[in-house]
Amino acid sequence: MAGTPGWQEAAYCRVLETGEQVQSIRLNPRKWTDSQSLSFPVEAAIPWTQTGYYLDERPKYTLDPLLHAGAYYVQEASSMFLEQAVKQLLPERGGIRVLDLCAAPGGKSTHLLSLLPDDAVLVSNEVIKSRVTILEENLVKWGNSNQLITNNDPRDFSELGGLFDLIVVDAPCSGSGLFRRDPKAMAEWSESAVELCSQRQKRILTDIWPCLKEGGLLIYSTCSYSLQEDEAIADWLLSQVEAESEPLQVDPAWNIVETKSAQKAAFGYRFYPDQVRGEGFFLTAFRKREAAGTVSGRKGKNKLEKVSKQQVADISEWLKPGLSQFYMIQENMVGMPEQVDSLLSELGSLYVRRAGVTLGKWADRKLIPDHGLALSNEVHEAVNRIELSAPQALQYLRKEEIQVPGSAPGWNLACYKGLSLGWLKVLPNRSNNYYPKEWRILMQSGR
Repeated sequence: MAGTPGWQEAAYCRVLETGEQVQSIRLNPRKWTDSQSLSFPVEAAIPWTQTGYYLDERPKYTLDPLLHAGAYYVQEASSMFLEQAVKQLLPERGGIRVLDLCAAPGGKSTHLLSLLPDDAVLVSNEVIKSRVTILEENLVKWGNSNQLITNNDPRDFSELGGLFDLIVVDAPCSGSGLFRRDPKAMAEWSESAVELCSQRQKRILTDIWPCLKEGGLLIYSTCSYSLQEDEAIADWLLSQVEAESEPLQVDPAWNIVETKSAQKAAFGYRFYPDQVRGEGFFLTAFRKREAAGTVSGRKGKNKLEKVSKQQVADISEWLKPGLSQFYMIQENMVGMPEQVDSLLSELGSLYVRRAGVTLGKWADRKLIPDHGLALSNEVHEAVNRIELSAPQALQYLRKEEIQVPGSAPGWNLACYKGLSLGWLKVLPNRSNNYYPKEWRILMQSGR
């Protein structure tokens, strides 16, 4: 780290020795906007984002039903600086297509969805199959329909041509920026790991650059302090492609260190935990100044089975009018807005794990609703709801039976503070809890 811009060794070491852990969350603006009515107090707003807050101490997030309803996301404060890059460099975001290439567990993707208008569309990709599950869970909780989740290697995107207006590459890195938060990161760090990560980062950028539109924006970030993974990567990229480094306006009071790379004077932004209230982070942005390849169109994709007009009519009572395209994918009915359907048709042979909103299974002209529909922002206001107390909500999240006398028979949304947690089916003598078994919480109160 010695010699990196803005590095203050003594101050940094003092911060690490304190063992302080910074707690921060980011609200979901489509579900929850009042920071004062959360289940725990917030201390102060994070200055570089409109929806992020510092906390005095770490709550028991697992035992907070609002987390499971998608009211907020637990995210490291420095990484929320992505918002400044998106807002400053893409002030007009209507109808754009965005790719979050290394998306798990979902912090950048949920943030991007909060910054995008409804007519934009986000593709959240994760190359590691075992990490896609947590990405999917977090995006389902966030509730947007203008999204797709894919599980592909970056090289799989290179043949698609200029599909995207914005690509975010939160690259795999050596993790030195996490030393305070995660002592294991220090034990696993090595100079050879830095070199390996640098080579991997170059391959990722080489693979993904062709599918950025001319004039499109690429935002690159790491949680590493190493020059080889930060400014040197910016120099390397600018030596390989026709692009411009994009500066950002940063309030001096934020104590973010602005840097310029050694060869190409590319702008970068460094976060040090002794200077900002957050962990180590680096971000830089580039504007593409060369023609993009042509879009390949769908290759090797089976034609999706369209839902009949009668089926669309039958499910209309479940949905707001935002979804316009409906398909049967295996056993599930799926709904999506037009812009998602359009992009889906251009993704070639990519493996798409989820698109739009999974509505549920169709049987005997009736919908057996999916959990994704329950948490979606597209579920109709007229669907029956049952408001649960905090103890009842935890019972529900543990997939225990809930007693709800006087509730309307049939399908009901189990809600906490007005937000849906999932489905309850009320029968004459009991209710069936349809919370996903794999999502149920195991922690008991007080542990």
